[in-house]
Amino acid sequence: MKIGVISDTHGTFDAALESFLAPCDEIWHAGDIGSLELADRISAFRPLRAVYGNIDGGIIRRVYHEFNYFEAAGATVLMTHIGGYPRHYSPKALQHIHGARPKIFVAGHSHILKVIYDPVYDMLFLNPGAAGNYGVHKVRTALRFDIDAGKISNMEIGEWNKG
Repeated sequence: MKIGVISDTHGTFDAALESFLAPCDEIWHAGDIGSLELADRISAFRPLRAVYGNIDGGIIRRVYHEFNYFEAAGATVLMTHIGGYPRHYSPKALQHIHGARPKIFVAGHSHILKVIYDPVYDMLFLNPGAAGNYGVHKVRTALRFDIDAGKISNMEIGEWNKG
């Protein structure tokens, strides 16, 4: 199963993102989607798993939750928008990590792409950076990879100029 991971689109889902995510079977969005219309557009493109972010309004918050825990191709996944990163997780994220014991933890918010194995919790931390045109980041980023029997392989980074 090929997975695409994005965050902080802030209303952007353009041809560059579509092209990068086209081979994916599923898209995971770690919040700050921008609008329900954009979420619907992404989910019409590929199946979408998402959480709301701090810029997302009440309508998105009624459709998507703050935390999403699920299984994908043998891997348990926990996703939220404001989660921190290894050794600096938010208190809410830590509660969910302790309870769920995921193998993959996905967070957004920082606009900084990070892929870090966390030996303390035996999980892979992913922050895809920011895929949108708005924010402090200089380069738009996203991730894609394969999962098979709970193992991740073929991790790729997409990078584009803001425009």
